[in-house]
Amino acid sequence: MIKNIIFDFDGVILDSVKIKAEGYRELFMEFGEEKSSQLVEYHYKNGGISRFEKIHYFYREILKEKIFDEDVMKLAEKFGDIVYKNLGKKENIIEDTFQFLKKKHNKFNLHIASGAEDMELKRICYNLELDKFFLSIHGSPTPKHILVEEILKKSRYLKKETILIGDSNSDFEAATKNGIRFFGYNNVELMRLGNYIESFHDIRFEKIED
Repeated sequence: MIKNIIFDFDGVILDSVKIKAEGYRELFMEFGEEKSSQLVEYHYKNGGISRFEKIHYFYREILKEKIFDEDVMKLAEKFGDIVYKNLGKKENIIEDTFQFLKKKHNKFNLHIASGAEDMELKRICYNLELDKFFLSIHGSPTPKHILVEEILKKSRYLKKETILIGDSNSDFEAATKNGIRFFGYNNVELMRLGNYIESFHDIRFEKIED
């Protein structure tokens, strides 16, 4: 029986993927439309990867240049400033997920493990009054599979009673590395991986057994 649910954030709780895509486009527009669009495409294909990794990817794979960690941090902070004003709007909360959280947060142990920057993630959840639904909220730069591992260890959860819900392959990988079940959401390409949530209204996690 499922007792513990770890949620991804972007694309599962907040409809933020497009907002962040345009943020990357603006952040790197000085390098031209073609190069910034390549990163936007990478962003859409790798939703669960942190902004720090995406900035590294842009310099390493697209610009073919080296970048120091301190410069990555500065760009990540600038990116946060670009997107934050739109991420904090309540209309971007995914209603299907929100209704589940409101109705079921007392029946499950709920956590967030996200590729979003940690402090920004916590601030957004607080401002949108989402934090009250979760026992803990965790973001990058710590890799997601490690965040999941730390949640499992600290809370002493049984793996067979724990699932991860996400909208990307990186979420699936984080669940697989930790030996817990993965449920895809808001990305039909994930149907091929098995468990998939069409709508939270139609699923009863408490009745799903190992």
